[in-house]
Amino acid sequence: MRRSLTCLFAAALVVVSAAAASAQDDDDAVLKPAEPDFTLVALPTALRVPLHKGAFRVSHRFTRPLSEGDFGDLAADLFGMDGGAQIGLEYRFGIVARGQIGFHRTSNRNLELFAQYDLLPAGKPLPFDVSVRAALDNSGNFKGSRSPSVGAIISKIVGDRAALYVEPTWVNNANPLPKQVVDHNDTFMVGIGARVRIRPTVNLVAELTPRSGFTPGLSQGSFAIEKRAGGHLFQLNFSNGIGTTMTQIARGGPAPRDWFVGFNISRKFY
Repeated sequence: MRRSLTCLFAAALVVVSAAAASAQDDDDAVLKPAEPDFTLVALPTALRVPLHKGAFRVSHRFTRPLSEGDFGDLAADLFGMDGGAQIGLEYRFGIVARGQIGFHRTSNRNLELFAQYDLLPAGKPLPFDVSVRAALDNSGNFKGSRSPSVGAIISKIVGDRAALYVEPTWVNNANPLPKQVVDHNDTFMVGIGARVRIRPTVNLVAELTPRSGFTPGLSQGSFAIEKRAGGHLFQLNFSNGIGTTMTQIARGGPAPRDWFVGFNISRKFY
């Protein structure tokens, strides 16, 4: 009798756990109008990937500065789009409830492997969401320097109109030079960003990442306009740097005050 009750209790626990996971998965699959994507421009958001689902993103950052040449030259080059670009390919997967893993590879042979977990969902005891994120950036197809990073994504959703973010992140070995010849190797940065919905499927996005420690160039900042169409999101952005990984953002934009045009295209597979 006791064994039967134990088996019945275990079966009920499995059913309840499965139902909870299913409910969690269903919640994650529901569109959040104020937080429709996994990134702002380069900085990550707290959006969760549903369990065993995935999402893909392509990023382009055209490398011709908008300040290079006169307007006629720039227009002839289609505002930098006829030139070269740093391209990023990203895929992320919901490996556990509230947790995701993924990679982001750029065309300069940088590969960032990352994991993210929604540690404290918004509600009780906090009115905002706290996620943790860890990443490892490898240059030269794993033949160059390696830069681990760890940080938090603190986010607040304001109805269905806006999402606000503060993202403290520490990046180790951000300086690509050998440790023996440099004084500073690490960067601490605090990403600040927002997404505001101005039309049912149109958003304005902005972000800025002040830094301390190893801080070459300018702190990267971006602004963008984007359009959502079903599971796709199309974004046109302008940035003073072309970084799309944590280590690239830590290294900042070029010293001259240049701006670059780019775009992101993302697709959810759920």
